[in-house]
Amino acid sequence: MSGKRFTEEFKKEAVKQVTERGYSVAEVAERLGTTTHSLYAWLKKYGESSPRQTGKEDDQAEIARLKAELRRVTEERDILKKGRRVLCQRPRVKYAFIQRHCKVFPVRTMCRIFKIHPSGYYAWLDKPVSDRDLEDQRLLVLIKQFYLASGGTYGSPWIHRDLREAGEACSVHRVAKIMRKNKLRAQIGYKRRYFKGGKTANVADNLLKRDFDPEAPNTRWVSDITYVRTYEGFLYVATVLDLFSRRIVGWAMGKHIDRHLVIDALLMAKLRRQPKDVVMLHSDQGSQYGSHDCVAFMKANNLLPSMSRRGNCHDNAVAESFFATFKKRVTQRKIYATRAEAKTEIFNFIEMFYNPIKRHSHNNGLSPVQYENAYFQRLQSV
Repeated sequence: MSGKRFTEEFKKEAVKQVTERGYSVAEVAERLGTTTHSLYAWLKKYGESSPRQTGKEDDQAEIARLKAELRRVTEERDILKKGRRVLCQRPRVKYAFIQRHCKVFPVRTMCRIFKIHPSGYYAWLDKPVSDRDLEDQRLLVLIKQFYLASGGTYGSPWIHRDLREAGEACSVHRVAKIMRKNKLRAQIGYKRRYFKGGKTANVADNLLKRDFDPEAPNTRWVSDITYVRTYEGFLYVATVLDLFSRRIVGWAMGKHIDRHLVIDALLMAKLRRQPKDVVMLHSDQGSQYGSHDCVAFMKANNLLPSMSRRGNCHDNAVAESFFATFKKRVTQRKIYATRAEAKTEIFNFIEMFYNPIKRHSHNNGLSPVQYENAYFQRLQSV
């Protein structure tokens, strides 16, 4: 039937034999006396996919979609499993994570999970460290220098003072943040060890009455005793502190806690300061200060004794405060091999750091030596 013309209805019905009744194209073409080429053309024009074929194609599309969804969910799970610690971190931390895992997971997928824009990540690749981070790293070097110079006793306020004197312009909050980030913490003291002694003699009344702010040096001194641990035994340290500038004007060290230790510290203070008038000397009611020899020494050298009320450490708070700083720098969590080694360390602390360098809040951030020098300069200018 070549050249035979078929009506539209005939063609549609022929197509239905394939699409609805399930005959093959070759069989229908043979029975209708046409070519398979023509029948395929009719199928393309009038035909629809068979229900069986349509259902199969839909199933394949759904399977493909589910497989893609499974790949996506699995990928996101693996990313979250590795990056759960950076979900709440700064964007730069997330950028660093993406950079480390960009060969394993797609960049855009990781950006979507971490809720950051890919453009930010690619901009970070060109400049991983910000200008502020670079400045913080530079300041950290200076902060560590001042921190180590203080023996780990300085916090952010005093470190900030040192930085300002060195010509650096930064806030105390920035210094605190850098120190906190790098775990640089000022050491704190520990509870003082008290010894139960015998009955004390009431040698003198409390004349000081917690008036810790004299108007001139060499008018009021305070004294106290502490100990340092060594493998040879305790090393006892007696100090004499001038309340005007908080300067240690006398000290003595020995293996016995007796009157001689106190007298040696008072003798050093007397020789170094050479006060012209009577100086009030305040201490606790320790037997060393109440001994006959110590009282006689004070009387012979124009030292007026004053003693705290019994069991009241607040009456001698300045001396206690100094020993708190002393313990943070010298004795905390440390036992010296010998007493000689401990003496060297204590001398270094008092004479090389505390008196000339250590900033003191009472002195408006100046060291005791600087505070006294400023006082004498004011006297000369008047």
